[in-house]
Amino acid sequence: MTRKALIAANWKMYKTPVEAKAFVDAFLPLVAGHTRDEIALFPSPVLLPTVIDAARGSNVAVGAQNVHFAEEGAYTGETSIAQLKAVGGTHTLIGHSERRQYFAETDEIVNKKLHAALKNGIVPVVCVGEVLAEREAGRTADVLETQVTGAFAGITADMAQPIVIAYEPVWAIGTGKTATPEMAAAAHSTIRVEVAKLLGAGIAEGMRILYGGSVKPDNATALIGQEEIDGALVGGASLKPDSFEKIVKY
Repeated sequence: MTRKALIAANWKMYKTPVEAKAFVDAFLPLVAGHTRDEIALFPSPVLLPTVIDAARGSNVAVGAQNVHFAEEGAYTGETSIAQLKAVGGTHTLIGHSERRQYFAETDEIVNKKLHAALKNGIVPVVCVGEVLAEREAGRTADVLETQVTGAFAGITADMAQPIVIAYEPVWAIGTGKTATPEMAAAAHSTIRVEVAKLLGAGIAEGMRILYGGSVKPDNATALIGQEEIDGALVGGASLKPDSFEKIVKY
């Protein structure tokens, strides 16, 4: 089965509305007509209307870096999926390592958000990955299996088609360290095997698994060229149009 790669930009807490619009205006001409891969931008919440409007009618999707699992309510500082849809967002990251590390997100919370996204027709990009101590202790496979199992609780094969997974070794995010293509491919294989156990081989074979962790123009080809790797979740190297273009065109 051929899986169409997704190249996604996680802007984290960077850019003003003016800077975000300038990025999109410069970036769209660089990737116009690029159909080999899907492209998505994940700006911070206050930038969503600006980026969605600037990208309207293009081949670039826009999503949120985070959503809440509740439909609405007294959750100060959170964004509901209905609000994301109302401004035109189509995707969301779920369970990014920084959300887990700094905001105490658990596998249970990730699972609730995944159910909410699927219920409301939003494409979920579910992030999993081990920290350095777990990698050094030889626990990478155990951690990935636990996170995937927790995230997918109550998910059936009929529900699962839209799901994207992003493998992000936490020790490689923003550190300049990158998993070798072989290390990344092995982790992706572990994830795919676990998805097969939970949802069947057919679903696992069709599910896209992205790599995230210090992806740059000079390593994108080697990483995404691995059979098990179906795209990239890009941080710092996605902040400049020409840099992100090079990754999109790996």
